[in-house]
Amino acid sequence: MELFRILSERGLIYQMTAEEKLAELLDGSSLSFYIGFDATAGSLHLGHLVPLMIARHLQNEGHKPIIIVGGGTALVGDPSCRSAERPFESEETVSAWADSITTQMEHFLDFKSQKNRASLLNNHSWLSKLNHLDFLRDIGQHFSVNRMLAAESVKLRLETGISFLEFNYSVLQAYDFLHLYRELGCVLQVGGSDQWGNIVAGIDLIRRTEGVETWGFTCPLVTTASGEKMSKSQAGGAIWLDPSLTSPYEYYQFWINVNDKDAIYFLKLYTFISMDEIEKLSLLEGAEIRLVKERLAFEATALTHGREEALRAEKASRALFAGNGDQEDVPSLEIPAERLNNGISCLDLFVETGLCPSRGEVRRLAKQGGLYVDNNRVSDPVDNLDSENTPDRILLRAGKKRYCRVIFK
Repeated sequence: MELFRILSERGLIYQMTAEEKLAELLDGSSLSFYIGFDATAGSLHLGHLVPLMIARHLQNEGHKPIIIVGGGTALVGDPSCRSAERPFESEETVSAWADSITTQMEHFLDFKSQKNRASLLNNHSWLSKLNHLDFLRDIGQHFSVNRMLAAESVKLRLETGISFLEFNYSVLQAYDFLHLYRELGCVLQVGGSDQWGNIVAGIDLIRRTEGVETWGFTCPLVTTASGEKMSKSQAGGAIWLDPSLTSPYEYYQFWINVNDKDAIYFLKLYTFISMDEIEKLSLLEGAEIRLVKERLAFEATALTHGREEALRAEKASRALFAGNGDQEDVPSLEIPAERLNNGISCLDLFVETGLCPSRGEVRRLAKQGGLYVDNNRVSDPVDNLDSENTPDRILLRAGKKRYCRVIFK
């Protein structure tokens, strides 16, 4: 039960069906498993990363991943952990999001090996072809409304209301599992802890229709030491895996600035560093914990964005915070020099660079003493920069850790 032990030691298992049997299967011959990600945005975020890490661990041990991008189920909406119905999106938008998410998977899984290469599918390709009457007769007959009403995801929504559309989500996800079992021999589903009810529904559907046993397990909902969900771990929103939404530098900075208490926990979840090495790193104390966080930041960034981007982010971070290295890799924004000559204020710059989401936030930070230009505190952000004495490259800082270079060209 080596693989089961590794996953458990790293804190990657929350719930399992038939634990002893599944643990035995994981260390046996290759099996096909699936993980699904609904296309509800143009990118995955940190909340999706733990299931991807599990998929990589399983593939490394010889198992075959089937990754489902939910272009079909995203049109219905998963009620799990939601207090209100998700806004409707067009099929064109969901399809574009599904395509964007697809490209991100290649950083985490092997889609090229002949032996156990990962498969990537969009459930829209089979869900969109279902005949409603046939589906109700062949699949719907196996679902008890009483049991569906007892599901946690539904019970939480009964007071505020749940549409018939969302009520059917669990049925469609269960059908995904059945379809993958029939077509690809998939016998295991992995998902977040909020998917437990949907996973069990799929296992039950396969047992009723095919008379065979399949399995499932979930990973925990990851929270920081402050209790914040990893899917929303930044004041501005999610930490995205798409570099156009969260740059490699920003991604690196997120990890290096995690709470000291979270560093070892996140090394176990979000890297492939051996447990022996993590145990040694856990012995570091005081200022040396910075070394743990640097290792976490580098490994996590390299996994998502590649080693080259991780090295650039590391160089930029050291240039800003450790006083060594140049600032060429610090996030930058080029602005025409004539704008400086015509008059440009810090109010404009801090919003344009994305260091502050609004002018109100710029004013608030200025009052708190949190705005800097080249290490000089900005007291009145409304004033224009002195065009004669402002160099062609300046460094803006918002708060303690958010930086951007402005280059006037």
